Amino acid sequence: AQDPYNIFLLPVPTALTALRATSWSIALSFETFNLHPALLRAVAEAGYTVPTPIQARAIPLALAGHDLQAAAQTGTGKTAAFALPILQRLDAAVSEPRGPRAPRALVLVPTRELAAQVAESFQDLGRHLKQRGVLIFGGVGPKPQVKALAEGVDIVVATPGRLLDHLQLRLVDLSRIEILVLDEADRMLDMGFIRPIRKLIAALPKQRQNLLFSATFSNEIRELARGILRDPQSIDIAPRNAPVELIDHRVYHV
Repeated sequence: AQDPYNIFLLPVPTALTALRATSWSIALSFETFNLHPALLRAVAEAGYTVPTPIQARAIPLALAGHDLQAAAQTGTGKTAAFALPILQRLDAAVSEPRGPRAPRALVLVPTRELAAQVAESFQDLGRHLKQRGVLIFGGVGPKPQVKALAEGVDIVVATPGRLLDHLQLRLVDLSRIEILVLDEADRMLDMGFIRPIRKLIAALPKQRQNLLFSATFSNEIRELARGILRDPQSIDIAPRNAPVELIDHRVYHV
């Protein structure tokens, strides 16, 4: 019973749990992706041990340069699924960028709360690399954002409305974007961001990698995907409208 791999000596529920955990830990780890040592160090410091299903499937495809159409909900670890490949690719191209420069990666999200979370993930995972990022959203003064863009950044995490304002005022250059991420695309369309998104995409280079993440794929999302994705790889992690396994649900009768 002391052997962690001898699951047949455990009670059935415990054995099933051990089997799932053991198979993932033996078959896959973050070292499997051949990530930069600095990224692996940051992953360990962040407390990540075994990749989640979305990370296990999306990271290798993104690293290989494929476009992705991924069905994944909030709470599944999808931010690291695109942040790690982006940081790896940018560092491989220019390991120590300096001075004013146009951004090379753009992540669009529906809300400033999510934008802050995504930017924090990039900061945590890229803490040992030299890539710089900027967080752009509305409801705050634009001066710090404009200053950061003028000084030079590699990664932009933004909500569509405020970024479009900067673009129309020629305060941001999107002509060198190599990777575009649309995170929670269904929420962005529900919030009426389709026109700003299309205007922003029109300012991007034609040749780029596109990663689209959405909890659901309505006809509108599929139409958007057809317009921007090139021969995408599809990933479907959870059944439609299924609850995220990492979230506990409780009911309080009042």
